Amino acid sequence: MADPMNIIVLSRNSKLYSTSRIVEAGRERGHTMRVVDPLRCYVKISAHRPEVHYKGQIIESPHAIIPRIGASVTFYGTAVLRQFEMMGVFPLNESVAISRSRDKLRSMQLLARKGIGLPVTGFAYSPDDNEDMINLVGGAPLVIKLLEGTQGRGVVLAETNKAAESVIDAFHGLKAYFLTQEFIKEAGGSDIRCFVVGERVVASMIRQAKEGEFRSNVHRGGSARAIRITPEERSTAVRAAKIMGLNVAGVDIMRSNHGPVVLEVNSSPGLEGIEGATNKDIAGSMIQFIEKSAKQGKTRTKGRG
Repeated sequence: MADPMNIIVLSRNSKLYSTSRIVEAGRERGHTMRVVDPLRCYVKISAHRPEVHYKGQIIESPHAIIPRIGASVTFYGTAVLRQFEMMGVFPLNESVAISRSRDKLRSMQLLARKGIGLPVTGFAYSPDDNEDMINLVGGAPLVIKLLEGTQGRGVVLAETNKAAESVIDAFHGLKAYFLTQEFIKEAGGSDIRCFVVGERVVASMIRQAKEGEFRSNVHRGGSARAIRITPEERSTAVRAAKIMGLNVAGVDIMRSNHGPVVLEVNSSPGLEGIEGATNKDIAGSMIQFIEKSAKQGKTRTKGRG
């Protein structure tokens, strides 16, 4: 067993399954675990002694910090995390990597540059030619996604070019950025969540959309079960997490006719669905990674990113 550590979990809600499981796993291994709401933190920015305050008190530097920052609080949450990095605290995922993965467009460009398989994707704000925008990704059926959407929200399957034009016009009317993406019909409404910790996939599950739905998110009625992934899928997931700079990631993959394609790299993947489907102690794997890796000041960016 590793030496006891003080570990902070940055989370808005200590009762969430993922947060409580991480706290439980840390305590089982002898560590002091504390949940801190990032939105209740405030920081002192100073060249010599940066500080983070919480409920009127300075937080003394913990050994490590586990960010569980929701998409809606990314800006402030990563600012608080960056402050801890400036204090030399080891983050399970670094602020710059979280920001990178939350930007759907930037993350896809980074993955594409490194040769990771992706669905053919178009990006637009106000296309001069809707028809050309649709043809960029092979025409209907195609998927149209709001850039800011999460958990299947803001994702539309357009089954005809006419329907696609209507959705594009609607998003344009909202002054919203969006992606168009080829529809991987052969996936049959399923995708694979690979849970990466360090440089290995510790668990994987296949999620299947319910009848009449193409989004496989479990909370939208989809089902999930453990699956044995191929070496190529395993390698793709690990590489995708590494390109993002994430030590822990949920990498969503679809099986296409031209091999595995990455849909998204999630920097704060939920534990409930995948622990339930695979019966694996993923929270324990995250704590063990910290035990092996956490050293004072050991971040790639030290808060500079």
